[in-house]
Amino acid sequence: MKIAFDVDVIKDLGITRMVHQVADWGYKYIEQSPHPQINPFYKHPKAGREVIAEYKKALRETGTEISSFICVYRWSGPDELRRQAAVKNWRRLIEIMLEMDVQVINTELSGDPNQPEICEEMFYRSMEDLLPVFEREGIRVEIQAHPWDFCEENNETVDIVKSFRSDNVKYVYSVPHTFFYDKGKGEVENMLRYAGDELSHVLIADTMNHTRHCRYIVNPPGVDAAIHQHVGVGEGDVDFPALFSTLRKMNFARQTFKVGGEPIVAASLFGYPEKMQYQAVETRERIERELLDY
Repeated sequence: MKIAFDVDVIKDLGITRMVHQVADWGYKYIEQSPHPQINPFYKHPKAGREVIAEYKKALRETGTEISSFICVYRWSGPDELRRQAAVKNWRRLIEIMLEMDVQVINTELSGDPNQPEICEEMFYRSMEDLLPVFEREGIRVEIQAHPWDFCEENNETVDIVKSFRSDNVKYVYSVPHTFFYDKGKGEVENMLRYAGDELSHVLIADTMNHTRHCRYIVNPPGVDAAIHQHVGVGEGDVDFPALFSTLRKMNFARQTFKVGGEPIVAASLFGYPEKMQYQAVETRERIERELLDY
């Protein structure tokens, strides 16, 4: 199992300092989330020669590796021209991944929850374009449901993943999305077990249960929005003892997948860079203790 750190919270450090900081916190692997110089949100990937050279140099200096990229594109519509642009972005990002010797990409369904049928149709159209590329290039694409995607629920997203019947398509369980995944119940064991062998990637962070009365207050009342957090373990409402216990029972950490190799667990802490000096280390140590040292 690869334990990675999502660098979104420190991306402003610049490439070299960012990589060295992850190494200083004791991580061997980096999950490269959208970065303005590499793989920005929604836009065409950048990653010029100088950036790639700097990144590779920092990896050599620290002995770290990139476990996975994260991309977020508008590949599930509902606008066809935007979908086509997203597929083009995907193709370029795959080229960058191969240049960086990375086989795994973590992505979101995207789309619009108010237009789920159209967005699902667009998503399958994009996968029809891209799945042959994933399979030809040996890429493991891992799909998560994100708040405000056309599908926000665990079981339905797992069913979408299974529908491809491909070793190149797997599922991401994002812990801070837990209360969107089952409409506020937070039954992590049931959801992880439903994912079963399709589960290849887990994102670790806590969040409040947004469905509880007055846990969040948004004005004006009834605004059409999705709210969640990526805070430190224990700062929210997720049942982490059940989460880690279930992953142990599933033997998650000791699996090997046909495409992309080992499973990944990534610290996915956002919003509080001032806490990272201790939370990044505490999270890594907790993952090691719960999933590797039992």
